[in-house]
Amino acid sequence: MNFFSAKEAQLLELKKALADKEARQLSPLAARSSEGTRRRGEERGDHRLPFATDTDRILHSRSYTRYIDKTQVFYMVRNDHITHRVLHVQLVSKIARTIGRFLGLNEDLIEAIALGHDIGHPPFGHDGEKLLDELCREHGLPSFQHNLQSVIFLEEIEKQGRGLNLTLQVLDGIMCHDGEIHQRMLRPERSKTFADFDREFAAKQQDGKLELSPMTLEGCVVRLADTIAYIGRDIEDAIELGMISRDQLPAEVVEVLGNSNGSMVYRLVTDLIVGGIEGDRIAFSPQVSEALYNLKQFNYQRIYLNPLIKQGIDLIGICYRTMFERYLDDLAGNRADSPIVKEFLAPLEPGYRQRTGDVAVVRDFIAGMTDDYFLRQAAACGCRLPEVRQTLGKKNEP
Repeated sequence: MNFFSAKEAQLLELKKALADKEARQLSPLAARSSEGTRRRGEERGDHRLPFATDTDRILHSRSYTRYIDKTQVFYMVRNDHITHRVLHVQLVSKIARTIGRFLGLNEDLIEAIALGHDIGHPPFGHDGEKLLDELCREHGLPSFQHNLQSVIFLEEIEKQGRGLNLTLQVLDGIMCHDGEIHQRMLRPERSKTFADFDREFAAKQQDGKLELSPMTLEGCVVRLADTIAYIGRDIEDAIELGMISRDQLPAEVVEVLGNSNGSMVYRLVTDLIVGGIEGDRIAFSPQVSEALYNLKQFNYQRIYLNPLIKQGIDLIGICYRTMFERYLDDLAGNRADSPIVKEFLAPLEPGYRQRTGDVAVVRDFIAGMTDDYFLRQAAACGCRLPEVRQTLGKKNEP
């Protein structure tokens, strides 16, 4: 008997103690780790509870590693203090776990959903998402949506194409996160099965505007925390880049939420905690919800749709299209020296390409790229690249 075999019984006892602690301390409406359901059975467990195992699998995935150089909002800007995707998901995780702790929810489940929710984002944020969506539709694929692509990476591409075999509760929370939709209240749609999940996934592919509800309160918390994490942080980044000034924030919003990211996060989180869980739902108060909605409108008008943020997107769009067509041609010609073959397909099981099809392979390859890798490959394809800027607003003026 080796060392680990001798310790196994002790570890299983500790695991049982953790499960018993959940049963005693969590809210009756919280998801228990014992409820975690996987698509495929696993022969042997360990001392970790299922949702904690999922967190570790996501953290150690190749997709998570690539968060480090993925755009959150501002791209082609040289400023080390601007939020990237990796910081955003960490902020979502921290904010959501804080809410979950006060409400008696499962923090392991919250963390797994939060850390995995944006893994499917392509290079250059939501603008890149729109470009890739257009190309997918032109080539006969369903619409490209980063939340669905997150599921594809985690279920079909990680582990050489075998997937991470995450629990249904985690995958559902990732698919349903839709942080851009404004909702005052969220109520989980419980009792989903993998068959329900697959039906919702297919329906969402066909209708990007279809609103899905998470199956757990933990998924609902992550969805609201997603907005809390980005709304004020994007304002701070826009101020840093000279796009807006703090005194331009709407007075009616400042009165309720304050004028800094810190005050906004604190007041939004406090509102959810004080409101608590009522009737299997979590909600902002009407006053706070209205202020948050107005702040979102301000961000869209002054930041997300601001022409200053779009500088270079035409060239990036040409790069997307050029690379998409190049890689399709490389696959058709079975060019072994192409990056899509030697760097993406080579480590994957042959069945991945067979069941996915070449157009989807190109989609998956490009969607997984970091911004820097995308630009290197675009340059190799002969594309003209946009210039990197220092600021976007008045700080750029002499």
